[in-house]
Amino acid sequence: MISILPCNPGHAQQPITGKVTDKITREPLELAVVTDPRSKTTTLTDKDGIFVIKGPGAIDSLTISFIGYAPATVKALPGHALLAELQKSRIDLKEVIITSHTNNLTTSRTLTSIDLNMQPVRSAQDLLRLVPGLFIAQHQGGGKAEQIFLRGFDADHGTDVNISVDGVPVNMVSHAHGQGYADLHFLIPETLQGYDFGKGPYYTAKGDLCTAGYVAYDTKNVLDYNLVKLETGQFSTRRIVAMANLLNGKAKEKEQSAYMAGDALYSDGGPFLLPERFQRYNLFGKFTTPIGAASRLILSGGSMYSRWRSSGEIPNRAVGEGYIPSRWGALDSAQGGLTTRTNATAKLTTTLGRNGAWENLAYYIHYEFSLISNFTFYYYFPGTGDEFRQQEVRDIEGYTTSVSKKNHLGNTGFTSVAGAGLRYDDIHPGELDHTENGHTIDYVQFGRIRELNTNAYAEETISTGKWLFNAGLRLDYFHFYYRSMAPATDTFASKVFAGTSPVAGKAILSPKLNIQYTLNPHVQFYFKSGKGFHSNDARVVIANRGNSTLPAAYGLDLGINLKPAPRLFINMACWYLYLQQEFTYGEDLIDQPGGPISPGGSTTRKGVDLSLRYQLNDWLFTNLNIDLARPRFSDSAGGHDYLALAPTFTSTAGLDFKTKTGWNGGISYRYMHNRAANSSYTLTALGYFVTDLTINYTRNKYELGAAVENLFNTQWNESQFAYVSQLRHETRPVDEVSYTPGAPFFAKLKLAVFF
Repeated sequence: MISILPCNPGHAQQPITGKVTDKITREPLELAVVTDPRSKTTTLTDKDGIFVIKGPGAIDSLTISFIGYAPATVKALPGHALLAELQKSRIDLKEVIITSHTNNLTTSRTLTSIDLNMQPVRSAQDLLRLVPGLFIAQHQGGGKAEQIFLRGFDADHGTDVNISVDGVPVNMVSHAHGQGYADLHFLIPETLQGYDFGKGPYYTAKGDLCTAGYVAYDTKNVLDYNLVKLETGQFSTRRIVAMANLLNGKAKEKEQSAYMAGDALYSDGGPFLLPERFQRYNLFGKFTTPIGAASRLILSGGSMYSRWRSSGEIPNRAVGEGYIPSRWGALDSAQGGLTTRTNATAKLTTTLGRNGAWENLAYYIHYEFSLISNFTFYYYFPGTGDEFRQQEVRDIEGYTTSVSKKNHLGNTGFTSVAGAGLRYDDIHPGELDHTENGHTIDYVQFGRIRELNTNAYAEETISTGKWLFNAGLRLDYFHFYYRSMAPATDTFASKVFAGTSPVAGKAILSPKLNIQYTLNPHVQFYFKSGKGFHSNDARVVIANRGNSTLPAAYGLDLGINLKPAPRLFINMACWYLYLQQEFTYGEDLIDQPGGPISPGGSTTRKGVDLSLRYQLNDWLFTNLNIDLARPRFSDSAGGHDYLALAPTFTSTAGLDFKTKTGWNGGISYRYMHNRAANSSYTLTALGYFVTDLTINYTRNKYELGAAVENLFNTQWNESQFAYVSQLRHETRPVDEVSYTPGAPFFAKLKLAVFF
């Protein structure tokens, strides 16, 4: 549907303005392609769906396209603004257009639009797997944040991957379990509207932890329909989801929306002899309303609670020598955890004239975490065992603001963006306890952490002819505070923090430069360069007297986007990254009894990424991702420079279908090659090849579906670590790989009702 809105009269050569929205929800469509068919001039819509286009001559009509929507052509009338309401339709890769205005920093939107529409998402964890080249692993029960692998990084639980939802950070700095801990279990997958990602440290608006890259999710502002979904599967798995609009049609006419969503999950997690008894509850709500003619307010809030048990990692010899009956056994039955997260956000967007926008976001998070683990068993404490608890209570307040402005000088476009923000974490307390059967024996560390990050940035994007230039500069300042409250009898903590100042501060500048050249509508080259960083844990900063506070990362990408056929899209990049300090598990935190606090060495990574999307016909799609990396310590001798657990070769591929008759789904694989488990590669973390299958039958009012993980029942190890451990009856420790077994054949059924 195309409407014509009156505006100031003028001649046909003046810029044509307009707005593109979804016909049903009336939500703006960002990055819709607006084309003048006569001159082939193109432009893109902004976050508010607004576009401005000016051709070399008079513009008679415009073609508007957006992936997943039916394209529309409209007559352009002088002196009038356009309101284009696009109707959702079948995915057609013909609608993917390479233009000089398509800033490659957001080219990932092409892949995300395709993948989110075509690849079935089975859980919150699957949302991370949507990112090409990103792998995850679970090793301490279903409720714990996943271990993340991307671009040659074992990023632990988020150390080198910046993750956000609706602009609110997910990563927890100075976390009890690991720097940058990112738990996405509070996100209900059915509320997801879209997501964006970027690899490398090239994005001015992204700061701390964006070294391997970032992932940004957005939830729906408006529901297309109400939903009730029931899921059931093996291993006592049960889940219920409900989403409902709270306002009537009159509110919709006023562009107001409010909805609530909730889910509840229970699962034993697999054939573990110690069932996980994983239970999780989520509640989320969102309210959207215009304020005056130029502003829009979005309020949202949610809460998550989860509890689980864990069998933990087991060394290979535990099964082979009969310490436990099978790989599904446990050596310490007290392991498990509990976590809660409550969010509240307020976002105000304001249109500043025809070409400007101002966005403000304020948020508050209350978070609690407790996890009991045992990796080394009786190595440090032969009498009582090495079991330990990581625990914290945290409050976070944050605010971000950004202003953007678009201008034209002749045929050259300028987009200026400036922003600032702050985040304050108050952890009261953060602790590590030595425990036995879940009961505290003594503190290993116990203290209060306060961490403040303030930042400001500016960037300019210039588009002229076939060229696009993007340059940015970001300034971050961190203030750290850690006060040990451990009793004097805790000699370990007293020794580490004795004589240290409880405060430290550090600033870092991060410049970015990105260049793009669009040869024609089928070929686009790009070059990315930039400096990023990941902050260190406040306890490490204080213990090391401010050393290696904000280690920097320097990256380069050289890539190409290709559209050699109407329904084929290819992205390929060669990349390099230098990291001043690697955060290696077990070396950067007091993360286990007796563990050290020592900064890791510098590292280099280089690799190649390949992503391909091809539409075979109107209903059949295929995708392929191949990612190669060579991660190495740069300051270690040859043969001892391997990065433990860092992936070197990963691949995913799938065949997805969506027919007119309602049948949809797909079959896919994920492959990770063998990799080093220690710096000398004398221990190996075994690779795997796992296949998943999903089949759904979808109608207007309901959907029936089945999903199978590990279709061929492959035996594989999901998470692996090299530990020096000692079992109860052993006389000496052993350096060996410990693992968490990957899920076997796991089938689920679902019934969803739409109304």
